[in-house]
Amino acid sequence: MYKLLHELPVDLGERSYPIMIGEGMLGAYDLSGYVYGSQVMIVTNDLVGPLYLEKAKASFPGKTVDAVLLPDGEKHKDWQTLNLIFDALLEKQHTRKTTLVALGGGVVGDMTGFAAASYQRGVPFIQIPTTLLSQVDSSVGGKTGINHPLGKNMVGAFHQPEAVLIDTDTLKTLPPREVSAGLAEVIKYGLIRDTAFLGWLEETIELLVAGDSKALAEAILRSCACKADVVALDERENGLRATLNLGHTFGHAIETFAGYGNWLHGEAVGMGMIMAADLSAREGLISSADYRRIVDIVDRAGLPARPPSQMTPADFMSLMAVDKKNIDGRLRLVLLRSVGDAVVTSEATSENLAATLKAFCQQEK
Repeated sequence: MYKLLHELPVDLGERSYPIMIGEGMLGAYDLSGYVYGSQVMIVTNDLVGPLYLEKAKASFPGKTVDAVLLPDGEKHKDWQTLNLIFDALLEKQHTRKTTLVALGGGVVGDMTGFAAASYQRGVPFIQIPTTLLSQVDSSVGGKTGINHPLGKNMVGAFHQPEAVLIDTDTLKTLPPREVSAGLAEVIKYGLIRDTAFLGWLEETIELLVAGDSKALAEAILRSCACKADVVALDERENGLRATLNLGHTFGHAIETFAGYGNWLHGEAVGMGMIMAADLSAREGLISSADYRRIVDIVDRAGLPARPPSQMTPADFMSLMAVDKKNIDGRLRLVLLRSVGDAVVTSEATSENLAATLKAFCQQEK
């Protein structure tokens, strides 16, 4: 028996969809009502597939269910691996009435969504995220894509899922490093939008790091509620939604420099949030006490406190220059006006940005 704990709507008019959060959902909760044809293609990877693929197939009674296993890891989020999905769809003669299902973490979700947006000019898909990071962030909102050697997530499409099914039981097989990486995105919501949630996280962070199921379910609910609200207000990232990228401009630079997969996305975002907080303090937007508060919660989540030791300010600047938020050659960053209030701005001074980069790049290992 499954236990449905919460159901949240993502309100996008005719394209609205539910986020279902519960225990024991995978294989027990019937998702066939979100499939409009007879065919289903589950996309997973060689790490998640052996754990959950058979259960996932059972969530689609009465449907013809095929599957494709991708190699695991951020380094495979590319054109070559994306083509494996198209190969499987064509070999199994899937039509434009097929539904794709993403079973895995953020890489699988992003690639499956992009394949769904592209296959026969667009087919439906369902998200079944199995990592904390994908459950609280990438599975919700319809951002899909792949990486390019010069920049992360630079090729993709907006394509909303039909539903998001979050089974918290999948977190029981998640390594501690992946839990910490997911907590970076959880902390982000408190920093940009919800100070009460941030306070709760400060009280609960050790339980979350330890994998406490009740605490994790609450963190997932509150994170998804925050993201659903933001996506409903700004689906295509014309303004407000860009604040969800706190720490991401610095973080994406770290991921690209280190080589995709050597730093987990959440680890890079956690580091990026500290750097964004440092710059916010130098700009006079937040106090030094607020900065220390941010460093403390990120540290307690088990996340890195400095970028790769070989990375220079010049490395950061060249890699941040290709960030998607930039307009007309101007670097745009998400900074904190205060804890709980983020802003996208191109007004940070070059002197303060240089000082932030120098401070972190010169730290000893």
